[in-house]
Amino acid sequence: MNTEALFSPFSYKNFQLKNRVVMAPMTRAQSDNGVPTQQIADYYARRAASEVGLILSEGTVINRPGSKNLQNIPDFYGTEALKGWKNVIDSVHHNGGKMGPQIWHVGDTRSVADYPLVEMEKASTMTLEDIQDTIAQFAASAKSAKDLGFDCLEIHGAHGYLIDQFFWEVTNTRSDEYGGKTLKERSGFAVDIIKAMRAAVGEDFTIIIRLSQWKQQDYKSRLATTPAEMEDWLLPMKEAGVDIFHCSQRRFWEPEFEGSDLNFAGWAKKITGQPTITVGSVGLNSDFMGAFAGEGAEKSDISELLKRLDRQDFDLVAVGRALLSDYQWVQKIKEGRTEDILDFSAESLSVLY
Repeated sequence: MNTEALFSPFSYKNFQLKNRVVMAPMTRAQSDNGVPTQQIADYYARRAASEVGLILSEGTVINRPGSKNLQNIPDFYGTEALKGWKNVIDSVHHNGGKMGPQIWHVGDTRSVADYPLVEMEKASTMTLEDIQDTIAQFAASAKSAKDLGFDCLEIHGAHGYLIDQFFWEVTNTRSDEYGGKTLKERSGFAVDIIKAMRAAVGEDFTIIIRLSQWKQQDYKSRLATTPAEMEDWLLPMKEAGVDIFHCSQRRFWEPEFEGSDLNFAGWAKKITGQPTITVGSVGLNSDFMGAFAGEGAEKSDISELLKRLDRQDFDLVAVGRALLSDYQWVQKIKEGRTEDILDFSAESLSVLY
């Protein structure tokens, strides 16, 4: 395989990476009462030392009630948690890596099996005061990321969590300024969050946002069914201050719209002109939802990925489970030792190594 494109440097404004490989955010929920431990720092530092270009942390939550649904999901606020994150970023930098925290609020994550979809928004309507405080807390965590020395940050706006619940017409039936019949109208919450975070970190600090069409509540859901709808969705976020769009698919090779083989990241780059990250079953032969059912996955070649990267459909490639099972995945790809890459085992979800 010709991996030259994968190992070429990436540069956008003052944000520079040694290669195009991103460690995707993966929930570990092993931070004691929300405080990252030395074991967490070692886990990320190990991958930094093994040639990962950019590490995006697991989701870390803001200072709001209900922002997380598991006790040991890490916080990104408070003296002890931020001290833990300072140790993480210092360890990553010591090993030559770069890293950004993923800033998150889970919202209402009950399964659709628990109650009808049409009842979801009614169960958790936020007041305008709640919304304004949530925006402020996203901004506060953004400022902390910069103050601690992180290289960038990512906003989690995907997979049916809080920000995505505002995007989605099924879960957003509000009649005020944060609701609306169109996707552009329902994007107002995300736009206000981005503006506040941009104001908190200044113009030069890189902001990434992770987005998805699919939801954990409905894998077949689509927010934007046409390129025009995707423009209405993404362009306001670009104008608000997003630098890089992280486009989550269950399978990166699937086309986003008929008539083109461009995937989500390809269309996002075409529409916005901004750098994009692709993600979804990179290096494996099955999508990641099977992992939560206890399924493993065998490694697969990345020739299709390399072809799309080489023709500049997208700029960066996020690798999830393959890096979870084998922290040396990047080195092995670079050295052509693909036969040495470990298959993904579902047990990897519960351990840190």
